[in-house]
Amino acid sequence: MNANSERCVVGVDFGTLSGRAVVVRVADGAELGAAVHEYAHRVIDDRLPGGGPRLGPDWALQSPQDWCEVLRVAVPRALAEAEVSPEQVVGIGTDFTACTVLPARADGTPLCELFPDRPHAWPKLWKHHSAQPYADRINTLAARRGETWLPRYGGKISSEWQFAKGLQLLEEDPETYAAAERWIEAADWIVWQLTGVETRNVCTAGYKGIFQDGGYPSEDFLAELNPAFAGFTGKLGRELSPLGGLAGRLTARAAAWTTLPEGIAVAVGNVDAHVTAAAADAVRPGQMVAIMGTSTCHIMPSDTLAEVPGMCGVVRDGIVPGLWGYEAGQSGVGDIFAWFVDTCVPARYHREAERRGLTAHEHLTELAAAQRVGEHGLVALDWHNGNRSVLVDHDLSAVVVGQTLATRPEDTYRALIEATAFGARTIVEAFEASGVPVAEFVVAGGLTRNRFLMQVYADVLRRPLSVIGSAQGCALGSAIHAAVAAGAYPDITSAAAAMGSRAEAAYLPDPGRADAYDRLYAEYRRLHDHFGDGGMLHRLRALRNESVKEHS
Repeated sequence: MNANSERCVVGVDFGTLSGRAVVVRVADGAELGAAVHEYAHRVIDDRLPGGGPRLGPDWALQSPQDWCEVLRVAVPRALAEAEVSPEQVVGIGTDFTACTVLPARADGTPLCELFPDRPHAWPKLWKHHSAQPYADRINTLAARRGETWLPRYGGKISSEWQFAKGLQLLEEDPETYAAAERWIEAADWIVWQLTGVETRNVCTAGYKGIFQDGGYPSEDFLAELNPAFAGFTGKLGRELSPLGGLAGRLTARAAAWTTLPEGIAVAVGNVDAHVTAAAADAVRPGQMVAIMGTSTCHIMPSDTLAEVPGMCGVVRDGIVPGLWGYEAGQSGVGDIFAWFVDTCVPARYHREAERRGLTAHEHLTELAAAQRVGEHGLVALDWHNGNRSVLVDHDLSAVVVGQTLATRPEDTYRALIEATAFGARTIVEAFEASGVPVAEFVVAGGLTRNRFLMQVYADVLRRPLSVIGSAQGCALGSAIHAAVAAGAYPDITSAAAAMGSRAEAAYLPDPGRADAYDRLYAEYRRLHDHFGDGGMLHRLRALRNESVKEHS
């Protein structure tokens, strides 16, 4: 009998609103049990849990208590559903949204537990975008000094990343900054809670922490931003752990939380998007995986190092050891559709959907799918949550052009779906124009269930779409990494081949629709380039922020 046939691993995916645990068989990746736990505090974007004044514009925080509850609730439930004994489980792996980062003491205690009334003591979620002015300063100074790491990030550092959020912490709350002995990604913090050992993974350090060629930005550079910022990298940790590596062993405390055996392998932390490549068995050069949910992250291994404008980063060993890993992204996708349905759709549409036993999204999708390309007369920019790639500007906002008194909700809904597909095409074209070919486009995440949306993407991209074989891509990817950390497989590539899967060319482009979308995409690019300088959209955002602050 295969030694892996009865062994299992657990993968835990910490998302924006909930955490998910899945129990997976080591031999073939079969998913035996799963459970979801919703965060009690969800996204903290109005007031802190204890009350107090309103948070500023573009704030987004989370609670570490919610993350720990996932371990206490979701993991035991997944084990119960799988009907496996804890002794069969040989490892656990985790992934997180990123950059979700928190200040902590040297023993790992989150500062929000010590200073619950200080907003800056709480973890900043990936979509915390109020650090944009600090990102702008970092980018301006790096460009002026000719910092060699800047081209690795497409020429701009995002406001979502560690350094922009760290500089914001220093300048807006210097006391909390001084108390923060650690500035640590949630991906590494949760592993710390499982093992009792502080580790830093190469993925978040490279993509979110500007770690390139063996080091962080120099103290000289940081001091020019602010003299008190010179020692910032001392909070980050310099020893990086490889992906698929063994971070440590499950402690007695964590074993009690999870009902897993003490001492099993705990894999090095990872980012939700990057770990999904293994679940899709898409870990070879040129396989781009688009993880589509509230936002979309595009990740791709390559044997080529190039400077791609507007990328989130290119990192050696950032997806699988031995290859360069590229990352790009769209800051809003599913969130855009949800916003539209929640705020812009008349009640009669919701009633009709309910009468037919459909969700409002399903009802609108049916209506939109009945249209011909261009029939609605609209084109939209997918910047409702800013632009991550290729403009790297989270102060941008959305635009819809072509609306008339005859425009219907399904028209705008379809235009928003198309806008996100146009945004994805812009990213793919940026890669290929820079000499980094995209050989296969693989989709993963919750939005893959929408067949109409998938077909729009195939038509807009003019290429086949492959679809991941699992609905739990992130959690499965973490489980695959756990199998490697436990020694069941020698490396991520062999583990992905055995445990991951995808349906190749599941959606094929229709030539007629693709031709029509070429014309509409040309209008999108004109709109993209016209508003991409940020002039008008920045001024509107500034007016909004001033008004919010006056009434806080």
